[in-house]
Amino acid sequence: LANDMKRNDRLMCLLEEKQKNEIKDMNKALREFQKNQTPETRREFDLNDPEALKKDRPARVSDTDPRCTVSSMQKFAGEDLNYEQRMKFQREQLREWSLQQQKDWKTALADQKLADDLYDKYRIEIDQKIMKEQQKEEESRRAVCTATKDFNRIQAAELAHKKELDKSQTLRDNMDEITSLIQGDFLSENPDQALSPQGNRVLVDRWKGMSQDQLMAIRHCQKEQVLENLRMKEQERQRNAEWDRQRVQAARAQLLLEREQQRQHRERRRDLDFMNAELSQEQRAKNIYLKEEEYSNIPTAQYYAQFNTTTR
Repeated sequence: LANDMKRNDRLMCLLEEKQKNEIKDMNKALREFQKNQTPETRREFDLNDPEALKKDRPARVSDTDPRCTVSSMQKFAGEDLNYEQRMKFQREQLREWSLQQQKDWKTALADQKLADDLYDKYRIEIDQKIMKEQQKEEESRRAVCTATKDFNRIQAAELAHKKELDKSQTLRDNMDEITSLIQGDFLSENPDQALSPQGNRVLVDRWKGMSQDQLMAIRHCQKEQVLENLRMKEQERQRNAEWDRQRVQAARAQLLLEREQQRQHRERRRDLDFMNAELSQEQRAKNIYLKEEEYSNIPTAQYYAQFNTTTR
């Protein structure tokens, strides 16, 4: 990739140099054309002629002067007295322009052909150089690929030989390990290996199981634990039954107490209703008496005299 980038950079530099040369040649040809061109042959010479005022004719030459306007009454609309001279002058001018144009065209074609020839020659040289560079690059790449292939072949052979040696060594190590394990105390389950050198404790990592006496002692202990659990469960059941009986008795006593309270409440309500009824009858009798007393109290002269004295 780096070589491709370098080659592309060289091509870009060559193309830029070629473009610069083309622009330089075109500018040189333009300068040569402008340098060889005479002022009299230019189209804008009439506008830039320094002798224009000297060559100019007077404002009026004769009565038939075509430059005379309509107000001079020397020339009328529709008259063309100088037609022949004007057409002749136009033909001459067109011929000169055509000749000059042909000359310019031939010069431009010659310059373009020269530039194309130079460009083709330069392009052929560049292509030859590029082909030589590509051939050199292909040869170097081919040599690098050959060297890399040989190196990889040697490395693969060495790696295969090393793997074969490692495999043989691993196989021998595995066989030695298997033989050691088979003949060792671990797989043979030798019970003596669990005893410590001091004889006061058991090596846990080498212990292979208990004896029959130890197993019988453990089973006896387990049976005692089962019986103890059954006894504790029975005691727990009896305590729960006693608590249930006491809870039922407390609920029955609470129910009887509520019934007694409801009966007492009904009796108090009945007494209160009876008392209210008596009070209501007494109040009704009192109201009747007051009404009768109000209608039997007739105003006297002394009562009206009070009002008269107050008014005065």
